Amino acid sequence: MSRRIALVTGAGSGVGQAAAAALGADGWTVVAAGRRLDRLSVTARLVDEAGGSGSAVAVDVADPESVADLFERIRRDHGRLDLLFNNAGVASPSVPVEEVRLDDWQRVIDVNVTGSFLCARAAFAAMKDQDPSGGRIINNGSVAAQVPRLYATAYTVSKHAITGLTKSLALEGRAFGIACGQIDIGNARTDMTAQTSSGAYQADGTLAAEHTFDAAHAGRAVAHMADLPCDTNVLSMTVMASGMPFVGRG
Repeated sequence: MSRRIALVTGAGSGVGQAAAAALGADGWTVVAAGRRLDRLSVTARLVDEAGGSGSAVAVDVADPESVADLFERIRRDHGRLDLLFNNAGVASPSVPVEEVRLDDWQRVIDVNVTGSFLCARAAFAAMKDQDPSGGRIINNGSVAAQVPRLYATAYTVSKHAITGLTKSLALEGRAFGIACGQIDIGNARTDMTAQTSSGAYQADGTLAAEHTFDAAHAGRAVAHMADLPCDTNVLSMTVMASGMPFVGRG
C-alpha cells in the first residue's frame, strides 16, 4: 500500500515537530515545512527514525508565492496530498490592547490567519482534484480560540479566526471527501510557551506559573485525528495540561 502523504507546517520545533514524528511512527510520508531548514532537517530525520519517510522544505506561509512553490513541489514529488496539519504560528508581546503595535498585529495576522488560509486553500484544491479525491486538513487552533488570555489580543483574534476557517472548510469539503478539524492545545511545552511554567498572565492581571505537558502527547492527538477515515471527522479537540487554569478561567 502506498504511503500516505502529509504536510506539516511549522514543523521545525514544538507541536509541529512532535506531530511529524508521531505521523512518521504511523508510517506516513511527511513533508516538514517551515522557515528554518536546519531545524526542519532534524524533524525529517526524526520522521525517518520513527518509521516514516521525511523531507524538509523551507517556506514562508505568509507569502503566496512561497506557498505555491511548496505545493507544486509536493505535487511533483508525491503526486497527491492526504493530510495538511496547518500548524505554523507566531505570538506577539503581552501588552494591553492600546499598546499593541500595528506591525506586531500584522505579523500575527499574516502568519496565523493568512498563512493558514493560503495553505488550506492550496491543500483543498489539491485534494479536490487528485484521484482518488479527498483528504484531511487539521488546523492548530489553541485554547485561545475558546478563551482569551489577558494581554494577547492579536493572538486571540487570530485563533478565533482559525475556528471560522475550520468550520468553513468542513462544510465546503463535504462534497469532495475533504474532512477538516481543529485541535486546540493548552500549555504544551514548546519554545513559544516557555514562559508559561515560570509566569503567565492571569485574568486578574497577576502573573502565575501554570502547568504544562509534553508536546509529544499533542503530536499523538494529531496523529489520531489523521488516522481516521475521511468519512469521520473530529471537528474540535482540546488537549491541555490537566492543571492549567482554563476551565472557568476569567
